[in-house]
Amino acid sequence: MSSGATSQVNRDRHHAGLERAGSILQDRFAEFHVSRRRLRQAESIQLVRDRRNAANQQLGFASRPFVLCGLPVRCPPRSTLVYERRNGLFTLQITGHPDFGLPFGEDRLVPIFLATLAVRQQSQTIRFKSAAQMLEIFGMAKGGKEYRRLVAAFERIFGATIFFGTESTRREARVIQRSRFNFLSEAQIWYNRDPAQGVLSADFENVIVLSDEFYKEVIAHPIPADIEAVKAFGSAPAVLDLFMWLTYRCFTAKSEERIPLFGDVGLTSQLGSVECTRPRRFRAMLEQWLGQVRTVWPECPAQICAGGRYLRLTPAKAVLPTTA
Repeated sequence: MSSGATSQVNRDRHHAGLERAGSILQDRFAEFHVSRRRLRQAESIQLVRDRRNAANQQLGFASRPFVLCGLPVRCPPRSTLVYERRNGLFTLQITGHPDFGLPFGEDRLVPIFLATLAVRQQSQTIRFKSAAQMLEIFGMAKGGKEYRRLVAAFERIFGATIFFGTESTRREARVIQRSRFNFLSEAQIWYNRDPAQGVLSADFENVIVLSDEFYKEVIAHPIPADIEAVKAFGSAPAVLDLFMWLTYRCFTAKSEERIPLFGDVGLTSQLGSVECTRPRRFRAMLEQWLGQVRTVWPECPAQICAGGRYLRLTPAKAVLPTTA
């Protein structure tokens, strides 16, 4: 079979899966109106599961600081310009620009997009044709409102200063590593009012130069991610944080682990959901987020245990080796 015919077969299967997901929702909730957003979400989940079952996931990459410690889920008050999260020996502190504020919410897709292009292109200087390319990769709608949100996200990311530190103990001495850096050292991004219009010419190509520190971190510790799963959770930052965190922790786990939910080294100090700090509220939200994670990763081994004080997990892989 030719490559063109194979691509057509794959597209037909994809559309069949989307139609199946939509019909299931319509059949199950016939008495309710199922919104287009819900249908798209169901289609995304079905696509993730189909590709996972076929060991044909589309890989993206994330950077370690923002997997171990999540960005703010909600928009911080305008006067708040310093944000800090801790994960064991790791500390992440972000200082926002006075004019743009701290990165938050769907802004966390920008570092994933940048890390993905950096790894794919193996270059500190990354290039892409249009802002629509990013919107398309993450399944975001295209239009003036979305473009303005994207430009604002890049401004917050560009203006932020990152402090990332680790501590470890070796036999000879205690090792402390500290790094303060910006995401980007240079950016040339062209805003086009017509989402359908591609790059105007080579002179209008979008070019971003990653900072030395951010590029070295991404290349040294690229964390694989299922782009379709990231797309499915793109509008649910808290769920995306947990999914990315579990992807990493389950992959690196050597045996069963128990992570406390509360306290200085607890999960509440690591994820970006700073609002859900009350134990009962956080446990309820965590159970809900885990349920959503399992829609795309049914084998996810994470469970709340020990009277609601710990999250138990075992070694597992959210990204499977490809059969291609």
